[in-house]
Amino acid sequence: MTTNTNTTSTANATTTVNATSTVPTRLDFAKSAPKVFRALVGFDAAARDGLDPALVELIQIRASHLNHCAYCLHMHTNDARKAGESEDRLHMVAVWREARHFFTEKERAALALTEAVTRVADGGVPDDVYAEASAHFDDEELAHVLALILTINTWNRVALSTAKVAGTDGRR
Repeated sequence: MTTNTNTTSTANATTTVNATSTVPTRLDFAKSAPKVFRALVGFDAAARDGLDPALVELIQIRASHLNHCAYCLHMHTNDARKAGESEDRLHMVAVWREARHFFTEKERAALALTEAVTRVADGGVPDDVYAEASAHFDDEELAHVLALILTINTWNRVALSTAKVAGTDGRR
């Protein structure tokens, strides 16, 4: 089957038109704001420093669930698999409260904090959630966990705002 495709560009977007659909392609954030993008990459790298890679992926997966970011969810579940994360745990992240035995106390504290910070507009970060996290992480680790939560929430918003498509990040 052959499909005719035409592409037109404007200052802000490209529209690809084929026989069955019109799909607006939004800006490439990395190309359009390279200094901002590099700063965010640097912030992300600094946030991860010293944290357990499995915990990093669990936090990023949970925030991506909450933000409905398929692009980041696909990326981070694949990264977690490559790092040796089990399919059972990956499937349970969204329902971690009901599947507590899959996660350590420290991971559960981080997941609860991830939810509170991601949903901060729903009532802030409750004292008990913060206290539980601070009981499992020293000040430096806790600062890194918070920074990681902030970065994944930012990445989710970048991906959602620019209509990134899950599975197009080049990772397998």
